[in-house]
Amino acid sequence: MFKSAKEIAYVGITVALLIGGQLAFSAISGVEIVTAIFAVFCLVLGAVRGVVVAIAFSLVRCFVFGFFPQVILLYLVYYNLFAIVVGLLGVAIRGKRELVKIVLLTCVVVVLTGCFTFIDNFFNIWLLKLPPVAVKIYVAQSIPVAISQMVCACVTVPLFYYPLNKVFTIARQSL
Repeated sequence: MFKSAKEIAYVGITVALLIGGQLAFSAISGVEIVTAIFAVFCLVLGAVRGVVVAIAFSLVRCFVFGFFPQVILLYLVYYNLFAIVVGLLGVAIRGKRELVKIVLLTCVVVVLTGCFTFIDNFFNIWLLKLPPVAVKIYVAQSIPVAISQMVCACVTVPLFYYPLNKVFTIARQSL
């Protein structure tokens, strides 16, 4: 699967960067950088490497944020889905103008970010067996956070696209 130790190192560095970014913004609900970093990584380095990073990130982050079964399941499902969708998008838009790439990537990532909340709601309602009143409250309180995360993705993906694209493109070329 991996061709070199350098490729494994890039995956490890990316996982560390994602965890560091998540930790740095963990106190601010709805604001995060993980999506922008991971989106450009998957776009440039592909779905397969993205899935490896998704699995490693989903499991290693437990050492920082704790072991919660519904969160582990959420991250394993969501970030693998994210890696596959964005990795395939990278193949589909290869050769397109940068502005087109940024717009399409941002749109896809904003939709996926909304899906994160939907999947989170489903797993928590299902695994925690929430009563109907709690379901309504849980879903209602998740909507403002989802909106803020989607707005954040809409801003951070285009904002960080160029520097992250340059770094990940250089990394891909050196493999």
